[in-house]
Amino acid sequence: MAATTSVQRQTRRRRWTRWSTVALFVLPALVLYALFVLLPIAQAGFYSLFKWNGLKPLTDFVGLANYERALSDPVFLGAISHNFFIILLSLAIQIPFALGLALLLNRDFPGRAVLRLLFFAPYVIAEVIAGIVFKLMLTPDGLVDQSLEAAGLGSLTQLWLADPDFVMYTMFFIISWKYFGFHMIIMLAGLQEIPREVEEAALVDGASRNQSVRHITIPLLGPTIRVSVFLSIIGALQLFDLVWATTKGGPINASNTMATYMIDWGLRRSQLGYGSATAVILFILAFIVALLYQRFVMRQDVEGATSGGPR
Repeated sequence: MAATTSVQRQTRRRRWTRWSTVALFVLPALVLYALFVLLPIAQAGFYSLFKWNGLKPLTDFVGLANYERALSDPVFLGAISHNFFIILLSLAIQIPFALGLALLLNRDFPGRAVLRLLFFAPYVIAEVIAGIVFKLMLTPDGLVDQSLEAAGLGSLTQLWLADPDFVMYTMFFIISWKYFGFHMIIMLAGLQEIPREVEEAALVDGASRNQSVRHITIPLLGPTIRVSVFLSIIGALQLFDLVWATTKGGPINASNTMATYMIDWGLRRSQLGYGSATAVILFILAFIVALLYQRFVMRQDVEGATSGGPR
C-alpha cells in the first residue's frame, strides 16, 4: 500500500512538473495575445457603442446605431464589394498565374534562380513605397503613359487612378504585382515536397507531361494551394496599405475598402465610435470567412495532419 501511494505521488508530481513547464512557456505568449489582440478587440466593441471623437468622455451611448449606420451606408457597402472584387480576381487570375510560374520555375533550366529572385522581389518592397511609386508612374503623362505613346500605343492610355470605372482594375494589377511572388514561393515550396519519382512513374506509364501535372502534381499540391488561397482571401479582406498610399479610396470612393473606410472615418474624421463599429464588422466578416474556409475547405488537410496522414 505504501509503495502504491508513493508511486501515485511521484506520478502526480511528474504530471504537475510537466504541466508547470508547459504553462511557463505558454503563459507569456497568452499574455501578449490577450494584451495586443483580445483587449483591442474588446475595446473596439465597447467604443463602437458610443458616439465618440476620441477626446471627450464616453458619455454619448448610442447602442447599435453605429452598426445600423454602417450597414445602410452605400459607401461602406461599396467598400465591402470592392474587397470581394479583389478576392474574386485574385482567385481567378493571381493564384493561377502564381501556380503556373511555380510549375515553370520548378524545372531545371539556366537562370531559374535569378527569375525566382526577380519574381519574389516585389513582395519584399514595402506596401507604402510600392503604392507611392505606382501613383507617380500612373499619373497623367507619367512614365506609363509616356512609355505607351513611345511604343505607338497611345490609344491605350487611361486615367489609371482617376477613372471610377477603371481604378479597381488598376489596383488589382498593383496588388497582383506585389503579392504574386509570395504565392509563387509558397507553391514552389510545396512542389519541392512532391517526390519526383511519382511524376517519373506516370511518364514511364505513358502519361504526357501535361497529364502528369494535371492529375498528379496539382492534386498533390492541393493542401499548399488551399493555404495560398486562404491567405489571399484574408489579405484581400484586410487590404489597406496599397490602396491608402495610392488612392486613399478615391476617386469618389471608387477604390474604398473596408479598412480604408474605417481609417477615413475613425481617424481622419475623428469619429472613433463609428470607426470602431466598422472595425468590428470587418473583424466579424473576416472571422466568419476564415471559420467557414477552415471548416469546409481545409478540413481534410487538418484531419490528415492530426491523424498522421490523409484520409
